[in-house]
Amino acid sequence: MTQKKISAHCYVSGKVQGVWYRASTQDKANELGLTGWAKNLPDGRVEVFMSGEQDHVLQLHAWLKVGPELANVSDVTYEEVAWQEHERFSVK
Repeated sequence: MTQKKISAHCYVSGKVQGVWYRASTQDKANELGLTGWAKNLPDGRVEVFMSGEQDHVLQLHAWLKVGPELANVSDVTYEEVAWQEHERFSVK
């Protein structure tokens, strides 16, 4: 059975810049076969866009709530959005 494919947009708050959060997100997304991107925002948050099989998008969303070892995540917003395919998962 083919998995439903979805895209999601997230904002991650807390101590998430300067702690390898974006690179670790990229590693996890690649492991899950997702495409999209992660970028730092001027207000200290990280913005993440991901596309792929629904189960894998939900797994990355759960991972974003914890992040890499040095991160201290306080909040993650999650919104499913219109499908958008990317060539790979990149760090902006």
